[in-house]
Amino acid sequence: MDIHDYPRRILLCVTGLTPQILTETLYALAVQRQPPFVPTEIHLLTTAEGASRAELTLLDSDQGQYYQLCADYDLDSRQIGFDASHLHVIADRHGRPLADIRTPEHNEAAADAITDWVRRFTCDPDSVVHASIAGGRKTMGFYLGYALSLFGRPQDRLSHVLVTTELEQHPQFFFPPRKSRVLFNRDNRPIRTDEAHLTLADIPFVRLRNGLPDYLLEGRASYSATVHEAQTSLGPPELVLDYARRRIRCAGVVMALPPVEFAFLAWFAQRARQNRGGVCRGAISAEETAEFLQEYRAINDALSGEVERVEAALKQGMYAAYFDDRKSALHRLLTGRLGKAAELYHIRPVGKRPGTRYQLYALPLKPQQIVLGELDTVA
Repeated sequence: MDIHDYPRRILLCVTGLTPQILTETLYALAVQRQPPFVPTEIHLLTTAEGASRAELTLLDSDQGQYYQLCADYDLDSRQIGFDASHLHVIADRHGRPLADIRTPEHNEAAADAITDWVRRFTCDPDSVVHASIAGGRKTMGFYLGYALSLFGRPQDRLSHVLVTTELEQHPQFFFPPRKSRVLFNRDNRPIRTDEAHLTLADIPFVRLRNGLPDYLLEGRASYSATVHEAQTSLGPPELVLDYARRRIRCAGVVMALPPVEFAFLAWFAQRARQNRGGVCRGAISAEETAEFLQEYRAINDALSGEVERVEAALKQGMYAAYFDDRKSALHRLLTGRLGKAAELYHIRPVGKRPGTRYQLYALPLKPQQIVLGELDTVA
């Protein structure tokens, strides 16, 4: 689908004391660009002072520059969701609106708010997000760009609007009006607004969304926690097995597994630690079946009755159907928590047994990437 065809088209900006960044970006997208990108809603992330300025200069019913832009260039403001409720004021951890962003605590609050809004907007499959990093403090632009890198999808865009130097941040210049005006620059030199040049610079960014666990995409997490978890999930794989609690940690996520699925994964993990190669799905030996049962018995809370039930099921050996059921169940559990990152911990085909049609399966981790121990004490 082309970005212009999405039913929900979001323009997301960060601003401080220069609300004209919003109208400049909207002008570049909806008037200059061909085909035009006309948002269905506009959102502004800002400070308390920034919101006050935006409401007075952009949304005043008589002199608001947003409405003037729409009138000059035939944009139907009724079809664009933008009013005071779309001015989102960043608050500190106590819920107090920030007047400015200066301290490390303020920056942390801004990062968390920006990350949360970007995550929300990109959760909707019917949306496309165009984010502008032109306004606000430099850290705000950085956080917005980084958040879009974490959560952005193929249809989402990032940009920066550049304005003629003489009119950059000019308090009276919001966009080139259809009827030219004369403004005075910092040196008190007159300049006509029809001489202004606006350039929308598209900024390519790396999209990391497909490598993130589902809980990061669906839940609410702070900026620092999101970055940490993303780094962990996208970093080198490591699997920690805690037999006592039947828990594992992979891609930085700790999760409990049912006894049979834990034993199945542990079976392959132990073989990988010992460089023992793959298991032949279609011809699992009695020795290999015994290895699986040994892992099952090693689970502290596996009751004797359950052990006997599994032993009885495998009395004639482990058939391909049992193998497939255990593998599928394990993969579903991992994928449900880790998303795409789970694939690093799946039991995968690694070739065929020589001279046969039987597929070999293994856990594709190196011995040093597998750790046994209690998760409370394993770093």
